[in-house]
Amino acid sequence: MSDTPEAPAGPVVTPLRVVIALCLLAPFVAMLWVGSYAKVDPTFIGIPFFYWYQMLWVLISTALTMVAHQLWRRDQRARSTTKGGAAR
Repeated sequence: MSDTPEAPAGPVVTPLRVVIALCLLAPFVAMLWVGSYAKVDPTFIGIPFFYWYQMLWVLISTALTMVAHQLWRRDQRARSTTKGGAAR
């Protein structure tokens, strides 16, 4: 029996963390795919599509970031309780 220390655990990919990553990645993909929204029509209350689409993504990005944050906190609480640590 040897007294070798356990190897440090690397990053763990869980379905919850994949959802968090998708929530944070979606706004970047939507904004970098310019061809999908580089047009004038349809207008919304006189505002061309190009502008109101981007402003809509500001709200969507905020909501997705809030969801990702809540999921991350839940994941961290679950990890701390399974390791026997104190929950924050």
